[in-house]
Amino acid sequence: MLSKKNKEILLGPLSKNNPVIVQILGICSALAVTAKLEPALVMAVSVTAVVAFANVIISLLRNTIPNSIRIIVQLVVVAALVIIVDQILKAYMYQVSKQLSVFVGLIITNCILMGRLEAFALSHKPWESFLDGIGNGVGYGIILVIVAFFRELLGSGTLFGYQVIPQQMYDWGYQNNGLMILPPMALITVACIIWVHRSRNKDLQQ
Repeated sequence: MLSKKNKEILLGPLSKNNPVIVQILGICSALAVTAKLEPALVMAVSVTAVVAFANVIISLLRNTIPNSIRIIVQLVVVAALVIIVDQILKAYMYQVSKQLSVFVGLIITNCILMGRLEAFALSHKPWESFLDGIGNGVGYGIILVIVAFFRELLGSGTLFGYQVIPQQMYDWGYQNNGLMILPPMALITVACIIWVHRSRNKDLQQ
């Protein structure tokens, strides 16, 4: 069983300390990979894996890393993990890898990664760092999936590439909203999520 402290570390980023809608981090990938659910979900899992394992590695090395080169060490660790993730995607999910294009490689520039390594992993033990990585990765992934759900459903009429809006609706005059698959709509969708979240959690604005 997790202690109260560890539960807070794991579950906090899912809502009240969410990296995207509270800390406003990782917005770029929310714009880039959420036109469809599948690449958004794969990106979420990829970032979660990289954050979790990078946190553990940096936590294990934290007492041996000279302060003057800590950023370089963090970048090397993250880059190595991103390369591994990229190669796994190319080997087992090639089509999704093509959809994600350069954005897998750009995980290394995700503010969430460096933020958690600097703010948490350098001052906490490996298990706590692992939970923090999982929590922040899943919190980030939840927002990506929500945004992708609405963008793909309203913009293409599909989910995971499968048609979910009946053809009869189109026969009656329904049309997909092409604006939803454009990057600006991702930002607007994230803004709507932030508005709803903050209206339900007014204490976070204090």
